[in-house]
Amino acid sequence: MTAPTSGVAGTSEGAQELHRRAATDPDELLREGGVLRLPEGAVLDPGDMNVEVNEDETMIINMGPQHPSTHGVLRLMLELDGETVVRSKPVVGYLHTGMEKTQEDLMYIQGSTNVTRMDYLANFFNETVFSLAVETLLEVEVPERATWIRMLFMELNRVSSHLLFMATNGMDLGAISMMLYGWRERELVLAFFERTTGLRMNCNYVRPGGVAADLPEGWREEILSICETILPRLDQYDILLTGQPIFQERTQGVGVLTPEEAIALAATGPVLRSTGVEWDLRRDMPYMHYDQLEFDVVVGTHGDAFDRYAIRLNEIRESIRLVRQIVDLVPGGDYRVQDKKVTPPPRARIDESMEALIHHFKLFTEGFKVPAGEAYVAVESPRGELGGYLVSDGSAKPYRFHMRDPSFVNLQTLPVMLRGGFVADAVAVISSVDPVMGGVDR
Repeated sequence: MTAPTSGVAGTSEGAQELHRRAATDPDELLREGGVLRLPEGAVLDPGDMNVEVNEDETMIINMGPQHPSTHGVLRLMLELDGETVVRSKPVVGYLHTGMEKTQEDLMYIQGSTNVTRMDYLANFFNETVFSLAVETLLEVEVPERATWIRMLFMELNRVSSHLLFMATNGMDLGAISMMLYGWRERELVLAFFERTTGLRMNCNYVRPGGVAADLPEGWREEILSICETILPRLDQYDILLTGQPIFQERTQGVGVLTPEEAIALAATGPVLRSTGVEWDLRRDMPYMHYDQLEFDVVVGTHGDAFDRYAIRLNEIRESIRLVRQIVDLVPGGDYRVQDKKVTPPPRARIDESMEALIHHFKLFTEGFKVPAGEAYVAVESPRGELGGYLVSDGSAKPYRFHMRDPSFVNLQTLPVMLRGGFVADAVAVISSVDPVMGGVDR
């Protein structure tokens, strides 16, 4: 962390620096005090934007991008009055990989391999969003078994993602034991992912037309065993963190966000629900077969860091409840559509049939064409609304694919959450947003 005292530093990033308060236009000061971008119609009280600060008493410091508590390479510019945060500005782009642009050079059959690396903690959601968008334009009907398998893996993925949040959130606040327990439980889920897909992360399992492989033998017993193991350990988390006075002191009343601010900033997921807004795409805009399942949408009351922690803890319980229902509802049948246009032949047939060999060769060298058009599909990922916007020009590659990643949008809430708080609380606030920079910098 560096601590420049001047307002504008001459770096290659130039305009990203915070200007001196005296040199900043009042309207700009108001805008930065609230958020970086404020939608029309949002109501702000100017008196709520800034505390009275003398120019010579503030200091601008950088937090990140190489900081262990910023969950990757997030950089925050903080204007401090003593230990109080007056203004802040998230700066992104340090992990930019150009994955969205790369997608335009990949055939649809290769697309899942790329998108799975965006939000790498919720890879099944990325793959599903991409596949659903492609299938929408293809007008392909996915087999029922494939749909239920996708839902099963997404809920298990939500469990593993939230368990990692439990681990890192605990570590950020000094609860080292919580980090060990969170990683331990997450390992059970990743082991099942590896046994089914061959990989622990970036699995490339959900593909247009279905999934890459069927569930392994004994999958039902293994999943139920995972549920029975994790569920009682969540009660131990309650003892370790939820009721722990130091943890409560560090998170309750810290990083408060109101429902109006959350909606104005387009926040979704636990960040939005912590303010008391009941919005979950699985219930409010049902997709796949979520309308056939019973689950509760967990909401908070105060919109603080503690509520966001509590929501994720209880969402693990709800996801396990969903997994248990899905396990009983997965039907038999095909796990991918039997359409030669999008589905490669079984590996065994390639050695026996010249036609299958040619089919396999053409599919993986030329790909399949998707009718011209555009489609937007959204699912509820562990961090909020994950949307995939696909534009096709009728060729075998997307003309444009954009991912509406909730981590990127939710980062807009940081200036509001941090305003008026202590710089020491910045760690707890950033952690409570649970950003994944792979999804932010695409």
